[in-house]
Amino acid sequence: MALKIYTNESVHVGVAAGLKRRGVDATSALDSDNLGLTDEAQLEYAARKQAVVFTHDADFLRLAQELTKRKRTHWGIIYIHADKSSVGECIRRLKEIAEVFDPQDFKDHVEFL
Repeated sequence: MALKIYTNESVHVGVAAGLKRRGVDATSALDSDNLGLTDEAQLEYAARKQAVVFTHDADFLRLAQELTKRKRTHWGIIYIHADKSSVGECIRRLKEIAEVFDPQDFKDHVEFL
């Protein structure tokens, strides 16, 4: 199974679009009509789709810790601060991750780009 990537609303929609153009199974909060959902609802949506969340929102890091404490799982989070990388760089690095890793590698994992 290929790694799926779900970008929350903190991420420019061009990231998901660029990934799709490069053959990665990616969707954005906008594509999924999920704008305005809470962070937990975004993470739950991604889990139902068995997708890793890509975000610029540091609240997801706290949320991952809380889920671990409550012994709840998620399908992974990839985080980078918005000022640390361009849209193109995010696309390139996420494509590499999607090509190398299996979804099980990211279950309950937080990755920093």
